[in-house]
This record gives sequence, C-alpha cells and structure tokens, in this order.
Amino acid sequence: MQKGPEAPEQAPEGPSFISPKEGDPNGKRGLRLHEDGAFDGVTLFAPLNSQMVYLIDMQGEILHRWATDSAPGAWVYLLANGELLRCGREDKNPSFNGGGIGGRIQKLAHDGSLIWNWNLASENNHQHHDVEPMPNGNILVISWERISKADAIARGRAPEHVGPKGFWPDTIMEIQPVLPDGAEVVWEWHAWDHIIQDTDASLPGYGDVLQNPGLIDINADHRDKPPLSLKQIAEQEALEEEMRALGYLGDDDEDEQRPKPGDPKPDWLHTNSISYHPTLDLILLSSPELNEIFVIDHSTTSREAASRDGGQFGRGGDLLWRWGNPGNYGLGARSDRKLFYQHDATWLSDSESGEQRILVYNNGGGRKDGDYSSVDELVLPFDSKRGFTREPGKAFGPEQPAWSYKDPEGFYSAFISGAQRLPGGNTLICSGAAGRLFEVTPEGKVVWDYYNPHGGEIDPPQHAGKAPPLALFRGTRLAREHPGVRALLKE
Repeated sequence: MQKGPEAPEQAPEGPSFISPKEGDPNGKRGLRLHEDGAFDGVTLFAPLNSQMVYLIDMQGEILHRWATDSAPGAWVYLLANGELLRCGREDKNPSFNGGGIGGRIQKLAHDGSLIWNWNLASENNHQHHDVEPMPNGNILVISWERISKADAIARGRAPEHVGPKGFWPDTIMEIQPVLPDGAEVVWEWHAWDHIIQDTDASLPGYGDVLQNPGLIDINADHRDKPPLSLKQIAEQEALEEEMRALGYLGDDDEDEQRPKPGDPKPDWLHTNSISYHPTLDLILLSSPELNEIFVIDHSTTSREAASRDGGQFGRGGDLLWRWGNPGNYGLGARSDRKLFYQHDATWLSDSESGEQRILVYNNGGGRKDGDYSSVDELVLPFDSKRGFTREPGKAFGPEQPAWSYKDPEGFYSAFISGAQRLPGGNTLICSGAAGRLFEVTPEGKVVWDYYNPHGGEIDPPQHAGKAPPLALFRGTRLAREHPGVRALLKE
C-alpha cells in the first residue's frame, strides 16, 4: 500500500510536494485575484512557521492578529464570543514526536491574553492536529495513546512493524474546559478498543477481517507493502526533513527513543481532522496513514464506546462507515483506492433532500495518473432509520464523488491542506505546502486567490533543506455576520 508521496533523492530547486505553478519563486505573495462572485467575508489562518494568527479581509489586508506563545499544533477556530480556540505545539514530551504535534489547547482573548490553557502532553497521551468546538461548549480532541511494544505485539501487531517508541492508536475525547488550566473528560472513544487481527488465533482480537468492517485491521497499513529499501528510506527521510522545516514534525532535539529513518512509524492512524455532526450526533475522522475516513457514533456512553453494542445504531464504538481504501477491510484492491493521504474531512450542512454529504481534501500523492490534489464531495449511503447502508460483500459507497475540483497543473500539496464549502456553493481551498488559499465556484472557476506572505520567523533546522517557510495547515472563511467576527471587530 503506497501511503503518500515519495521525496526525490536530491532536493529539487522547488519543493517536490508543490505544483510547479504554485512553487514559482517569482510569484507575487499576498492577494493575486479577487473577482465578482467570491463570498464576501474574512479569512482566518495560522502559518505553521509562526506564533502569529491572522484574520484578513478580501483584499488580503490584516484586520486582526493574535500573538501566541507557541507554534500551532495545528488548527484554530474563532468562537461565537470572539475568543480564539487554538492548538499549540508542546515539543518537549519524550514519549511523543511527530507530524501535527500539539499538546496545548487554549482560548485567547481579543488582545491575545490567555483565558484557558490546558496541556494534554503526558507520558501516555498527546493531543495532535485538530480539535472541534461543540454546540454545548465542550471540545472534541484527537490524542495519541501510547501502547507499549510488548502490548501491541500481544494484540497481534506484526513485531517487525513496532519500533522502540511503541504503537500510537488514536483516542477521541470530549472535554469540558475548566478555567484557567483544567478540563474534565466527559466522553471518550479509543481506536484500540476496535481492532481486529487475523494472524494468530491465540491472541486477542482474532477474527475475519472481511466479516468485520466495523473494526480496524491492526496490520492494515503494511499488509501488501514490502520492507523499505535503502533508497526508499532515504526518500522518506528527505520528505520528513522538508516537513520538519515547516515545524510539522516537532522539535529536533536528539532523543535516543525517537524513531530513525527505516524504523516502524508508531503513529498508526495519524488522525488529522475531526468534524462533528450535531443533528445526527456523529463524528467524522480522517486517517491519512490508512487512506480512509471514518464515522463513529457519539450518542454512546464511554462504556458503550469501548464495546460493540449501544448507541443510536446499536453498534457501540465500531466504525459505522468508512471510505477511501476498501482493501483495508478485504473488499478492494490497490486499484480501488480513492483517497491518497487526505486531510480535512468535514460534514456539509444537510440538504433539503436529507442527504448527508462530506467534503475532503484528497492530497493525491501516488495516484495512478500522477500526483495532484483534488477536493471531493461525497454523498453518503445513509438512511435516517437504518443508518449507513452497504450491500453484502461490497465496499461502502459511494462509488465516486458527487463533485470534484482538480487542476493537475495548477495545484498540488502532498501533505497538510484543507477545504471549506462556503455559503452560496463556492469552495475555499488551502493548498498547504504552497501557503495558498483560493476560492472556486461549483463550475471550477477561481474567483479569489491569495498566497500567504506571513510567517517564517521560526527558523527551521539548518539541515532541513528548502521546504517553504510560509505553509498553512488550513484556512477558514467567516461571514462578516458571524457573531465572533462582529464581537472581535466591534461591528
């Protein structure tokens, strides 16, 4: 299974994970295009190589900025009261280190002062990538959970695929902030409770993967992939060094337990986004390492979430739906794979027909027809009474996206990135490695185009190569009528 883009043996003049057009060193930074039809609002973003967060207008002018105490880890939200909810990087945890590392969850006032600052960076857990504010004021959090090498092998993980740092399946927590620096966990789900293996009948979790699509095969990530060659190790190391230059792989201090090139990666799922559907009480997750997106049931209790029973659909914490790589549960081949190291899977608002839709940034490294990104919209096979439906013996649908935007020559980001459906039907796209935000109509016309000129003040390591310093994890467009924007700008 190819898990992402390959880096070149020698770093090219322009980074290999950006399209030639976007990587043009002579291109103008800032606003390049603003045409009629763009959704009028303000845009929020936090450059990866910066401690600053920016809010800009449609002309690219700064309306507001926040100075924070750390690089992002990785996303930010403007709340209805004008406060900023952000993840911050905590690099000094010896148990965890990797792409999208966070560890702090904070609320900031208008002037940047800390209102709430909670650390989730312990020996056994570490927040990463994303959080999701909920209507009830609580927050959904993604966290690595450290499983020892011995315990992972005892559950059926292939020994040669567990390194010295152990095994890190993800957990999802719903937390209730307690000012000024605390939080109460009120609900939790653990991927570790929903794994299956078919390699050793004497070990826990043994079963038929094909008959249990609600469980995650603990060896899915390497089943059809041979050991890395020395050349592949060198290529992987080159890409990781480029990513480190973005501040995306955490601190560079020496750590004897840190995985070395060629060591098995402990970050098994690398869940990089979380999205909550308040009407259906469902959670959408994105695992780029497995090239899949998942839906789980939030209507369960924590005890039910650890089981295969309970909740509104009677499935407990099992996966209700999954999409992107059906070979992971035995109902597809390599050629059936549809996601390629995707990011930012989000629910779309219910349509009048009651359809449930998802938008996802499909990064695109390793496609059969070449490396290019796309933004894909999916209509889910969902029935309000029966839940997610699937024909026996077939993979979860849909067969193809209902809408897709791509420009193989014009935009490509092998990692990070995201997309947002705007009121009126346009889509805001973040091509993250290039630090580019642009808006397209449903017909694919670009009506707004902005290249981030901010950030880069956090120096990358000297050995990190020529990775771009102005990269963005995502971008968010907010209406001027958004209560948080009005509170912030006093409109």
